[in-house]
Amino acid sequence: MQHLARIAYATLLWLGTPAYLLKLWRRGRAEPLYRHAIGERLGRYGADAASSGWVWVHAVSLGETRAAAALVATLRAQRPAMRLLLTHGTATGRTAGAALLRTGDRQVWLPFDTPGAVSRFFKHFQPAIGVLMETEIWPNLLHAAQRRGVPMVLANARLSERSARKADRLQALFRPAARSVALVLAQTPEDAQRLRAVGAPRVEVCGNLKFDMTPDAAQIALGHAWRQAMVRPVVLAASTREGEEAALLRAWGLMRQQQPAPHPLLLIVPRHPQRFDEVAALISGSGLTTARRSTWADTPPLEATQADVWLGDSIGEMAAYFSCAQVALLGGSFEPLGGQNLIEAAACGCPVLMGPHTYNFADAAALAQREGAAMRVDDIEAAVRVAMAMLAQGGCEEPGAAPSSKATCPRADRALAFASRHRGAAQRMAHQIDGLIRLP
Repeated sequence: MQHLARIAYATLLWLGTPAYLLKLWRRGRAEPLYRHAIGERLGRYGADAASSGWVWVHAVSLGETRAAAALVATLRAQRPAMRLLLTHGTATGRTAGAALLRTGDRQVWLPFDTPGAVSRFFKHFQPAIGVLMETEIWPNLLHAAQRRGVPMVLANARLSERSARKADRLQALFRPAARSVALVLAQTPEDAQRLRAVGAPRVEVCGNLKFDMTPDAAQIALGHAWRQAMVRPVVLAASTREGEEAALLRAWGLMRQQQPAPHPLLLIVPRHPQRFDEVAALISGSGLTTARRSTWADTPPLEATQADVWLGDSIGEMAAYFSCAQVALLGGSFEPLGGQNLIEAAACGCPVLMGPHTYNFADAAALAQREGAAMRVDDIEAAVRVAMAMLAQGGCEEPGAAPSSKATCPRADRALAFASRHRGAAQRMAHQIDGLIRLP
């Protein structure tokens, strides 16, 4: 039954390959990197000579890549001669991953999960070990790794209750894939329990790598400079998703009608770059004036400081956005999308308001709420009301105060303490992974 399920899965993927490539090409209109080296998606690497001994890390997108940075740095400290093979599935992940490369490293797209593509990948690179970040379980990839004797690790692993139910429905496909993983390094005991239930044979609880992420000092300084340039407080809507911006703009417009000027600045940062223009149109349609981050270098011009809304249409500047704001609304949590990770906000000293939907990061959300780094609200309208109340009470500091004063704000202090209290996962995971590496 399991063999037949994998054959059926592989056949469907093979038949869908043209549509998959067409989708990538279309996404390349907005993000040209999707059209780069598209043959790698099929496991084709041109005239490059085959090699072996790679420490292979797969980080599908931006969040996983940034979390992988702490793990990669710790592995390098243990193995200075390590050659890193870094794979991704998204343009944002590949862009961020370039900063992790050293001389002798390699960065390619993860091949599409067809038997032919993954076979060519393993034949070409012959990795000594594979590390898949978070929830990247690909049946054909893991089957090929097992056949070739490549130990596979699922690092920073998480599995929500919703995903566990889906895995149970697809157990003929999912269970043998999970059983083939040599080691699972789970974020929480609850994740570990669910991963064992779906078939993972060896699971260890190591914590969350995202607590080990250190915000870039230059971005922190940039955000503080933006804060000083403003004459009013800033409310950040971070990593927003479809449906959230329109509701937020309605709530924000109502607030503006009910409260006297000057109003706070609303800073919206959409989760996906391909939606930047769409969100810009929503803001314009709401009658609010907009300044796009992409239109200035480091210092916002006067018209930007006077705008009603900033659109954060840049990549890799979340630390700057969090450092600029007095409070952040957590994107993905106000629609049933599971929420985004709030650890980076806490590490930047930015308190968070989150909606009811945080199942993708349930443990971190519960910890942050318990330790005073975040507050839960019923919906986005309530989030706007609570944010305004926080600012009315003084926020984290008076507008225009020196950046260092943020550290004296109790809310910011609790956020920073929460972020630092749970560090150490990178060291624990690197130790476990290092024991599985068998270089030729």
